[in-house]
Amino acid sequence: MLVDEVSIICRAGDGGRGCVSFRRERYVPKGGPDGGDGGRGGSIYFEADPSLNDLNYFRFNPLHRAERGRHGEGALRHGRDGKDITLKVPPGTLVLDGGEILWDSAPGSPQFCAARGGKGGFGNEHYKTSTRRAPHFAQDGQEGQEQHLMLQLKLIADCGIIGLPNAGKSTLISVVSSARPKIADYPFTTLQPHLGVVQGSDYRSFVIADIPGLIPGAHAGAGLGNRFLKHIERTKILLYLIDVSESSGRTPIEDYMTLRNELGCFSKKLLERPALVAASKIDVLADPRRMSDFRCAMRREGHRVLPISSVTGRGIKALINDLFKKISDFHRQQQEAHD
Repeated sequence: MLVDEVSIICRAGDGGRGCVSFRRERYVPKGGPDGGDGGRGGSIYFEADPSLNDLNYFRFNPLHRAERGRHGEGALRHGRDGKDITLKVPPGTLVLDGGEILWDSAPGSPQFCAARGGKGGFGNEHYKTSTRRAPHFAQDGQEGQEQHLMLQLKLIADCGIIGLPNAGKSTLISVVSSARPKIADYPFTTLQPHLGVVQGSDYRSFVIADIPGLIPGAHAGAGLGNRFLKHIERTKILLYLIDVSESSGRTPIEDYMTLRNELGCFSKKLLERPALVAASKIDVLADPRRMSDFRCAMRREGHRVLPISSVTGRGIKALINDLFKKISDFHRQQQEAHD
């Protein structure tokens, strides 16, 4: 099970108390105050780890507590600082506090301090003056921060496959990569996103994501709801997978417009994302007019339809080549914009 959203509590360590102590040494009368400072409490940090792919660890470990600082001691001995904790999360994880994004663990992002440890208190040695030779008090350590946070994972993929239930997304990703999602002839077979790596003939590769099926009203919570729509935001390009066979009981154009509407209701920016359109299940298409009508409609939308069959393999190689080209174009445009 892919865990992509969890709530956790981060408690940084309290600072240690300062010490009240006086020098007691032979032949040194009235040695004066020598209380040491308390140690700093441990802090809690987040770090992106590419070897991780979900938040399953945090599902069973919601509370994270850093070590407190040790108290100061006599003879000006300072307390030891509490040990920091570094929590590792997959790239693409958002750390939120009440809906506000505190940190985005994009690849290469620096560590983020989620809860800072409290400062240690001063010992009584700090409070001696010419008129106050023997201070009998010290400072308490500060409390460490406590944060109630939400972690949300947004998968990072080069291409995201979107389509209505039973459009053939799981079958396609199992054909073009080594991913093995559950495949069945009923809706909502895929209950969690799947990632696969597509290998090219010249040692190139890209990551493709199978996003669970969308239905009308998904952005408002219908079906599997908008839980998985957030994963599409991280993809570089989109692949609209449309079932053109008669088994769906709908027209391909209706399916395409439904997907566009759901993406637009969730985020207008997704409608501007580079995209390809593939017509699936052509091996069981009985009426060729459905395909010709769909091609005409997509031509008006500025798309070329790629007919494919994941069962027979027809059109799969051409689709992969087009995806490689689309992703390369995306990277080149990003580089030009950066320069």
